[in-house]
Amino acid sequence: MSRKALVLGATGMVGALITRRLLSEGWPVVIASRRAPAGGPAAPHVAVDLLDAADCRRAFAGQTDITHVFYAGRASHGEGGIESVADNLAMLVNAVEAVEAASPSLHHVHLVHGTKYYGNHLGAYKTPAEEDDPRPDSPNFYYDQQDYVAGRNAGWSWSVVRPPLVFDFTPGKPRNLVSVVAVYAAIRRELGLPFSFPGTETAYQCLAECAEAVHVAKASVWMAGDERCANHAFNISNGDIFRWEPMWHRFAEHFDMEVGPPLGISLDEAMPEHAPVWDRIVAKHGLRPTPYEDMALWNYADYVFRPTWDIVSDTTKARQFGFHDVVKSQTMFFNLFDRYRQARLIP
Repeated sequence: MSRKALVLGATGMVGALITRRLLSEGWPVVIASRRAPAGGPAAPHVAVDLLDAADCRRAFAGQTDITHVFYAGRASHGEGGIESVADNLAMLVNAVEAVEAASPSLHHVHLVHGTKYYGNHLGAYKTPAEEDDPRPDSPNFYYDQQDYVAGRNAGWSWSVVRPPLVFDFTPGKPRNLVSVVAVYAAIRRELGLPFSFPGTETAYQCLAECAEAVHVAKASVWMAGDERCANHAFNISNGDIFRWEPMWHRFAEHFDMEVGPPLGISLDEAMPEHAPVWDRIVAKHGLRPTPYEDMALWNYADYVFRPTWDIVSDTTKARQFGFHDVVKSQTMFFNLFDRYRQARLIP
């Protein structure tokens, strides 16, 4: 079967890397977003407002040979705010139905979701989480989107990837724990303070997991292209789990710092006042001038370090279906820290 992919949400971390992965595997690719990505993958771009059904029909009318849709879009929302179920569902419905009307060869729709599906942002939950676990009784657009594609019954199949926290090298985008931790370490060092975990002692001892963005992208392309994966959801993580305490000590060694006791503070409350310290660090080390607010989103870090419960997914299903790649999380972090250093964004 000839294949052609449409990537929606291609300006985001995972969407951009799905596009790169598809191109590397020889897929013809079209990307769609409100604005063309700056410096993104070399693929034809379609400008579209996914919240506007008529605009979707206009934008995709000429896309008559799309076989695979990769949906990584998200409705606008504030950090930590409630994500609109109605808007996120409408964006998917508008896009899929416009493509479906234009392209009779549509074969598969892939959704990029996450482990919030299991309620890991709500409190303690069953771990390790498995793909068929009962859904928490809480609004979540993941449920509505999956129910939509599963119930469409339109002659195409679907798949869903559910990664935990996803990380990559994302200069200028502060919602990334890699740059947050690096900036936090640099400021603590400049102030003569130890590298102390900002969360509580309980959070320090909890199990955690994460996923490298290129790993998630590879898994997404695999499950969308493998017929065995049709109509299934898969947990995808790096494949290892860790506790924050030993990982934090490894971070400290990487930054050549001493570790202090957990602080149990809110970084969103404590760190904004240190913007002048960051400016001093940039000048001292000759770093590429980058606004403080573009380096670290502190309330995102609070979200990551706040849980006092384990966050672990079972990835057995993906391995049983044929995806065996793994990533060592410590190595991922160190490699990404080094990329930020090489780009002269952190000392």
